Amino acid sequence: MPQLLLFDVQEWVSLFIDQFKHTTVFEWLAVGFGVAEVLLARKNNVLLYPAGIIATVISTVLLFNVQLYAESGLNIYYLVMSVYGWIHWHRNRNEPELPITSSSRDDWFITLAVSFGGWLVLYLILKYFTPSTVPVLDSFVSATAWAGMWLLARRKVENWILLNISNLVAIPLLFHKQLILFALLTIFLFVIAIFGYLDWKKLLKKNPTQTLQAA
Repeated sequence: MPQLLLFDVQEWVSLFIDQFKHTTVFEWLAVGFGVAEVLLARKNNVLLYPAGIIATVISTVLLFNVQLYAESGLNIYYLVMSVYGWIHWHRNRNEPELPITSSSRDDWFITLAVSFGGWLVLYLILKYFTPSTVPVLDSFVSATAWAGMWLLARRKVENWILLNISNLVAIPLLFHKQLILFALLTIFLFVIAIFGYLDWKKLLKKNPTQTLQAA
């Protein structure tokens, strides 16, 4: 048993080193700007959107080049949501900055519809039109991330919850697919999202009347 465990550890270390060696500059740029997006979102900084746009554009090209057309298409959604969020955040320079608010009942209705509706649609696409071996989990990760991005664009504090539900499922999925670097990155993003949620909750408590402004 100890020898088997040692073999598993050595195998994971070997996979990690191998992936590290074969990571391209563009992949690191995509990861770097992706991390910057989350850190900026935690600090409630509008620059999270241009960082996210750069990360998404690079990721879309990389995924398309390796024939991951479905994943490339999902990244186009993230790009659109990032542009929408940037515009929505600064609706008008003469108006106050869009405040952080809690989600209303209507927000939750849309969030659940996006999560479960997106899950079903993506599952059917992955199952019947792709050779995916994990259509249930893969579609769930994407659908909950969609919902989280929508809440983030509207500066709803609960966006962190949806994004971390997505991250929580994505971590074992990435390990299962032996994508060690991306799994470790997702663990990092999971931790950052926890602090992001706590930071946004503090900002919301400083201005409790903002909850009345939730659309």
